[in-house]
Amino acid sequence: MSHTPIDGTRSRLGLVATDLDGTLLRSDATVSARTVATLGRLAGQGVVHVIATGRPASGCAPFFEALGYRGLAVCGQGAQVYDAGRGELLSSVGLDRDTARAVVTRLVARIGPVDLAVVTSGLHGEFVVTPGFSQGDERELAPFRLTSAELLWDAPVDKVLLRHPTLSDADLVAAAEQCCVPGVTVTHAGPRMVDLLPTGFDKATGLARVARSLGLDRREVIAFGDMPNDLAMLSWAGYAVAMSNGHPELKAVADEIAPHHDEDGVAAVLDRILDEGAGMPARR
Repeated sequence: MSHTPIDGTRSRLGLVATDLDGTLLRSDATVSARTVATLGRLAGQGVVHVIATGRPASGCAPFFEALGYRGLAVCGQGAQVYDAGRGELLSSVGLDRDTARAVVTRLVARIGPVDLAVVTSGLHGEFVVTPGFSQGDERELAPFRLTSAELLWDAPVDKVLLRHPTLSDADLVAAAEQCCVPGVTVTHAGPRMVDLLPTGFDKATGLARVARSLGLDRREVIAFGDMPNDLAMLSWAGYAVAMSNGHPELKAVADEIAPHHDEDGVAAVLDRILDEGAGMPARR
């Protein structure tokens, strides 16, 4: 389906939404000078950049600082909308702890012990892990704290993270989905990152809210992502770009495949679009 109307003009490009890990960030969690320059080009042409990430707002500060990011951000897989300029959460939805804990109990009964972590609620939420949650590769999702499984549920939580010592991510997702109840949903956010989240929230719902607040239509939005947790956002956006390093499910629905995130894939696509100067690309 094309965005080009009968008169030959294209919808204007109003907003670019990017995931962080595996998309805007390189493998070392840095942002290249080229990417920063391209995002500056966007701003210079009045195009809004919105970060949409599975990371909680509490874990995004270093990346926002590196980018000089002061806009609205969709965090926590869409359960949070954060104003980076003011340092305020505009909205935040957490998990019901008893319900989430019941899902975990059912999952353990089905597949055996799982390693657990939670992100506690609020602007200053912590990334709290149990000893088996492979310490050292948490990717600084939030300020880190180690605790026992018994104390994991002491504070309100926004999401639960699951890992299994032998099952693949796909098998863990399938098992968790079979154990879910109303109010809890499963998202595959990245390698060894399977999340339990509140039902009804994803990157698309958060991005739609931000776009509405800016007076923008989804047909004016380009979205970039790399993992299944980006599927809803790419399906919602007017033009969908999957990274070449991305998951096959995402590539299957994308209008375009960008170069690898370590090769400035987001910048490469955006520079071409800006150089063409013709507004939104046509969908395949």
